[in-house]
Parts: sequence; C-alpha cells; structure tokens
Amino acid sequence: MDPKFNEIFTSPWNEIFKVVSFPDRIYHAQYLNATRCSRYRYNVQEVRSYLDIIVLKGEVYLDGLFLCNFLRIEYKSSRLVEQSREKKRLIEDELIAWIKVIPENLQNVAEATVKLHYCHWTDAYQVEIWETLEPPGNTSHDYRVLDQMGYYRPITRVREFNPALQDIKAIKKVELAFRESDRHLPMGYPIGDNAAWDNGYMSTHQEPRSPEPNAPENTVSDKNYLLNFQRGWFLQTQDIAPVRYRDLMMNHFDPASTNITETRWLVQRELGGSMVSFHEDIVPPGAEQGTHQHIGSEELYYITEGEGIAYLRVGDDPATDKYPTVERDVMGLGKKDFKEIPVKSGSVVFTKSGGMHGIRNSGTQPLKFVAFLYHTV
Repeated sequence: MDPKFNEIFTSPWNEIFKVVSFPDRIYHAQYLNATRCSRYRYNVQEVRSYLDIIVLKGEVYLDGLFLCNFLRIEYKSSRLVEQSREKKRLIEDELIAWIKVIPENLQNVAEATVKLHYCHWTDAYQVEIWETLEPPGNTSHDYRVLDQMGYYRPITRVREFNPALQDIKAIKKVELAFRESDRHLPMGYPIGDNAAWDNGYMSTHQEPRSPEPNAPENTVSDKNYLLNFQRGWFLQTQDIAPVRYRDLMMNHFDPASTNITETRWLVQRELGGSMVSFHEDIVPPGAEQGTHQHIGSEELYYITEGEGIAYLRVGDDPATDKYPTVERDVMGLGKKDFKEIPVKSGSVVFTKSGGMHGIRNSGTQPLKFVAFLYHTV
C-alpha cells in the first residue's frame, strides 16, 4: 500500500472518525498466510465483508518482485456452527467453501470448491487462492511458506479461477456458500449428503417482477452470499419500480383489502457488514404496515414526507410514556400495548432486536420514509 496513506490515516483531522481505512489487521496484512516470512509482501487492493465473511483480493510479491494475484476468503462460521450443532456435530478445524468468481468478462466466470483451514491468528477459517504457486525462475519459496502450499492447503491454486485471477481488478462479484468438511474430525467417518450448509440461511431479496401485490415472483431466493466489488453507486429513487404489498405484516390477509403499501428496494445484496437493505416505503392515506417484532435484527425509519402514527411497544422507549397507549395486533404474537406517536418529516423511529413497531398514515398525502434494516449479529 502507498505509505502516504499512513500519514493520511493518522493525521489529526482523520483521527476524529477513523473511517478512511479498513482495520489495521487487513491494511498492514500482518496475518495473511505468507507473512510468516519477510520475503513475502501483500498488496491488498480491495476488501469486502458481509456478516461472518471477508473477501480480500490483491497482489503477492516475493523478494520485492510481483509474483501473482490472489483471492483470500475468511469465514467466522457462527451460522454454520448452529447448523452443525443441530446435527449433533462440531465443525472442527476444516470446512469446505463453494466459490464462484464473476469477472467483467463473463466468459471467465468460474466456480469451484476449496477447503478452508482454521487460523488462530484471525480466529476464522481461511484460504488464499493464488494465481500460481510456482516461484520465479532461479528462486524458491521459503520453507515456512512452502509447507502451506498445495492442493487443499491454506495457500492453493484453483485452475478454473486462473483466467479471472489474471486481472484481479476485473473480478466484480464473488458468490459463496459454506459447508462442513467431507469427513468428521477426529473420528474420520464420511459426512456426505448429510453435511450442514450455510448458504445464506434462507435469505431472499426483492425484485419488482410483477405489479400484483404480494406476487411470489417478487421474492427471489438467494441460496448463497454475494460480495460485490463495485466501488460506488448513483441511484435515482424515482427510477426504481416499487414492489407492492397488501396487508403487510398483518395477521390477516384479505384479497380485496385496499391496505396496499409500496417499497422501493434501493440497495440490498450490495451492502456489506450486517446490512440487509436500504429501502423507501410509501404508505398511502389510511394504509398501514402492521406492528411486528424484530428478533436478531434492527430497523431504523427516517420520515421524509407526510404525516402518520408510529407504534412502539410500551416500555421500549421510556421517553414515549407521555403518549397515548393503544392495543394493537402484533404479527404472530397476539395483542400488545403500544404507544401511539405522531410522526412527520424528520421523525426517526429506531427499533432494536426484541422491540416492536409499526406505522400508519394518518394524513391526506402519502407517508414516505427510508428504512435501514440490518442484522444484530
């Protein structure tokens, strides 16, 4: 990395926020596999993360000379641990990852399975896929790194990925799924088709394929994780068609109901960290989104237009005690007491895991708000 970046990162005006650099472990590349020998250096060019997953891509140098491009996968495995425990097993020291690389040239799209190895330094399962394992002519690899190299080793080569790895900057997307190893450790018996998988844990995203409210084709099953290496997006909200919902998050469903709301799904799978979606909701006059509980997720509403009534469960925010108490039907949980809170442009409703909320348009114009939804773990 450019040493000037250190000066930028540690300057007093950037010390305030510390948002211009990925955490030091990645920036300094201290714990990548070949750094146990000072002959090797990494140039980490891009990093993407989502929940338990980190994907890095960049270059490897040997004795100061460019050696090859690489792709590194790290996986913390908290979801797979739960899946495996349901089968009465522990996941031990090795996992298998299904990886699909999607470069700009779609002719070079490729997929393969590789083995991940547990690393105590990073407290994660990891593998580095190098473009080549061959040292330049008249040189050799250091023995401290050579013992990590090879088929199903922490530093490996995947022949199918080589066309994409030749231009590391052109790799725009990586799809991933994770499963238990092919054999149970330490007993050694084969796991086979009974293996536990973490392939997005039933995650879906929304696409406006049909204008019909609650159309099933608008919900798309992902069946994997997607990390996107695009660096920026410019979006015009009005250019994105909304998905329409009838009786959203209500205990009842009436095909003739006029309680229809719209959601513009602005950014979904492109988000990193624990983010699920950033979207705009439009609630017509008299319509509502039903009260519901969040478990393992949080959501923040920021009202941009219109007037309405927001509902927070009694006790969720003590500052709302002054507002009227009403009984509301909670999706799947029966009736609960809520505070009835007037909202307008500039109002914020923030609900943590375990909290309950809902919203209704009480005005004569559409009620609009943007929402951030994200996992808490």
